[in-house]
Amino acid sequence: MKRRLFLGGAAALSLTTPALASTRPLSLSEISKYLNGLKNAKGPFTQVNPDGTLSKGTLYVKLPGRMRFEYTAPNDTLVIVSPSRIAIFDKRSNAGPQQYPLRKTPLHTILKKNVNLNESGVVTAHHHDGTYTSITTKNPENSGFGNLELMFTEKPTQLRQWIVTNESGQKTTITLGKLSTKVEIPGRLFDIDRIAKENETR
Repeated sequence: MKRRLFLGGAAALSLTTPALASTRPLSLSEISKYLNGLKNAKGPFTQVNPDGTLSKGTLYVKLPGRMRFEYTAPNDTLVIVSPSRIAIFDKRSNAGPQQYPLRKTPLHTILKKNVNLNESGVVTAHHHDGTYTSITTKNPENSGFGNLELMFTEKPTQLRQWIVTNESGQKTTITLGKLSTKVEIPGRLFDIDRIAKENETR
């Protein structure tokens, strides 16, 4: 159930940012450069769950390879993405987390050390609606495990939203608030084994 909450929802969420003026489309090289330069970031997010309800929380990013989704009550989920795996914790339980290989998810494409969206087979769609540039990516090595659609604005280039579609066709939509990039984020926030041990001893 918790895996579906994070990796597969059934609704879409409109961007909650103010209306923006028409902009030019971003190239794949520009988006790759942005993702490679996004070392530390923190900000609020809103997620659509499979039943149509909303969850909110705070996102921490430490690239390459690490993300942390802290959900606010009444959702007691904590999701940690490390360079090799995704762990989903239930804060109400001292049981171990559910874990999945990161390489088998579309997130792997944008979290690796050197993102190159120009690589063959990585991007399956790239378009611009006058305001947002959208790309759809997949992991060429595990294309059967779904895809990831990312939406960006220009001036400045910023990630605004992503939609994860899992292998069953279910969608999870996450819309980001303002991301702070001039922040220091400790690596311990992404240490899955440390967090699991802390849960066991609570």
